[in-house]
Amino acid sequence: MNEVEILARLRHQNLVSLYGCTSRHCRELLLVYEYIPNGTVADHLHGEQAKPGSLPWNTRMSIAIQTASALSYLHASDVIHRDVKTNNILLDNNFCVKVADFGLSRLFPNDVTHVSTAPQGTAGYVDPEYHECYQLTNKSDVYSFGVVLIELISSKPAVDITRHRHEINLSNMAINKIQNHALHELVDPFLGFESDSMVRNTITEVAELAFQCLQSEQDMRPSMEKVLENLKRIQGENGYSENTEEVEIPADEVVLSKRDPPPLSLDSVNVNGICWETTPIASS
Repeated sequence: MNEVEILARLRHQNLVSLYGCTSRHCRELLLVYEYIPNGTVADHLHGEQAKPGSLPWNTRMSIAIQTASALSYLHASDVIHRDVKTNNILLDNNFCVKVADFGLSRLFPNDVTHVSTAPQGTAGYVDPEYHECYQLTNKSDVYSFGVVLIELISSKPAVDITRHRHEINLSNMAINKIQNHALHELVDPFLGFESDSMVRNTITEVAELAFQCLQSEQDMRPSMEKVLENLKRIQGENGYSENTEEVEIPADEVVLSKRDPPPLSLDSVNVNGICWETTPIASS
């Protein structure tokens, strides 16, 4: 129900579309989303679909920008995702991003500075200040996105217990490498960091941006809007171009009033004994 309430308010080309849900009177509680066929970013970086050199840097930049665009839109719509990770970033056959899994997401009132709640999320991505102080803000998503940026740079998982104990968390490894001017030891060797000056310059700037996102204090991190702005600047300055045209949808045109519950269904149908309710969301 949390996912339905959140997604009924939103529409963005880089958010997975919710097609419908079962009736609340049905025994089986199911959500139906658009099918995204090409797996997750995690699959392509260090999972079953990972192959050396198969995900070039320009594609990774595009993934970073599209993900940042989706998160920036969420924050403008007063929603905190709270579980940003490469396993929740889906890819279509053209490697276009669809951010998914809103089970932990929270609506964030625009008249408060934070929401006090028990820390939830995935190990390796959880904002340390949120974990320590139980105060959730949109900067918690920024921290998690910083880990995603480091994954895109390194092709390493966010947590790996086979690494040295000080480097089990990828965020710790990245901060140490960047501070010690050893970024080359972190970068995926198949990205051309050593041989291509444009790739080297771009990765270096993205690493510096990730470093800002990974600051332990929330106030030290940039906003998601600023992160997106910087990624686009880095991309433009280094001669890369997006493969897809971005369509911005103003948040005030698609976000429903928080005072009114979203219309969860327009119609009901019965399929194989399951009563389905379709949501008022059109596929983009």
